[in-house]
Amino acid sequence: MVNTISKVIRAMTGIALVVALALQSSIADAQTKSQEGRDKGVYIPTIWVDPDGCEHWVMDDGSEGYMTPHTTRQGIPVCRRGNICGVMNSDQFFATNSYRVHGQAKARLAQFFQKTRANSYIITGHTDSRASDEYNMRLSYNRANAVAAIAASTGARIADVRGYGERQPAASNRTAAGMAKNRRVEIICIR
Repeated sequence: MVNTISKVIRAMTGIALVVALALQSSIADAQTKSQEGRDKGVYIPTIWVDPDGCEHWVMDDGSEGYMTPHTTRQGIPVCRRGNICGVMNSDQFFATNSYRVHGQAKARLAQFFQKTRANSYIITGHTDSRASDEYNMRLSYNRANAVAAIAASTGARIADVRGYGERQPAASNRTAAGMAKNRRVEIICIR
């Protein structure tokens, strides 16, 4: 009888350990789901600004909301509006397949950021459709980052940097003129 009771206790202890480990794992997963493990169990809330000027927040449990209490009747937030205050034709600022800004272009960009004096900027890069999607995404992001670095050097606040590759064309990619319009970096001013 004592032998049977000790076997039952050992079995129950093993089950309890498995349940405790499973609960510990699920609690950690629930706590860091929105961070996908990047936070290593540390609470990290996040705030970002969309191109329309809406400031979003996300809590560690994955709940998300807007920084503004003002919404339309449909529940869409009314945000500080951003407007495209600058469009750079990439051909005038970058060599083909490069994300290094030419010398004179750096001075023009610095002057632009000093003149506009917005609260912050969102910088987005775009390409035409001639290369692979993966290549275009990387090139557009690197070009936007190059512009953001120049903006930051003037003291401008950068809210976000994005690369859209060929995904948001301004014109058709069927003509040379259309492709030239698509190779651009847009600067969105948040006021």
